[in-house]
Amino acid sequence: MEETNTLPDYPRGITFEQVWAALMENRAQQEKTERQFEKTEKQFEKTERQFEKTERQFDKTERQFDKTERQFEKTSKQLGDLGNSIGEIIETLVAARLWEKFSDWPYDFKRAYRRVQVFDDVTHRELTDIDILLTGTKWVMAVEVKREAVEIDVERHIKRMKRIREHPPLEARGKILLGAIAGGTITPEARHFAYQSGFFALELKGESVHLIPPPDGFSPKEW
Repeated sequence: MEETNTLPDYPRGITFEQVWAALMENRAQQEKTERQFEKTEKQFEKTERQFEKTERQFDKTERQFDKTERQFEKTSKQLGDLGNSIGEIIETLVAARLWEKFSDWPYDFKRAYRRVQVFDDVTHRELTDIDILLTGTKWVMAVEVKREAVEIDVERHIKRMKRIREHPPLEARGKILLGAIAGGTITPEARHFAYQSGFFALELKGESVHLIPPPDGFSPKEW
């Protein structure tokens, strides 16, 4: 009967102490790896908590942004409404007995119409409108009113006058057409441009409008 060896078969030349040392080293390395894994897992959990915190902060910031945007829209609307109200007030002040401001000129203005629409005679499409139209038996004057009249307003009124002349409203038909720029204030550049273009210039002072004396040699343009 063959004898069976039950002792471990160590490689030749390696002692038990060397094997035991190798096992201990392997175990130490395994424990080190486990500790590193636990450290990495804790770091991951910390990062995850930081991410959740950042996400909550982002949500808070987004809600604040939405609130700010709604407030901005509300404020813009209020400012727009206020601007429209101021414009209407200025237009009302300018229109009040405006014809009297031209008593030193040979015009027979008797009435002032507000927001007169100008339509294309063929298509009936609205082309423009006139803030204030002064009318008399022979003369009419289209007055553009601004809170603060600047050069671009004069330029636009020139284009408006051409449309009015080509498609005169009922109140202006068969009459000599004149133009004017009026405002709560008028910049010096706009006033100079207005006179060059043959427009009168009017400005609010207190609660009434005043005709600014034109320069020497001024000649009102007849459209």
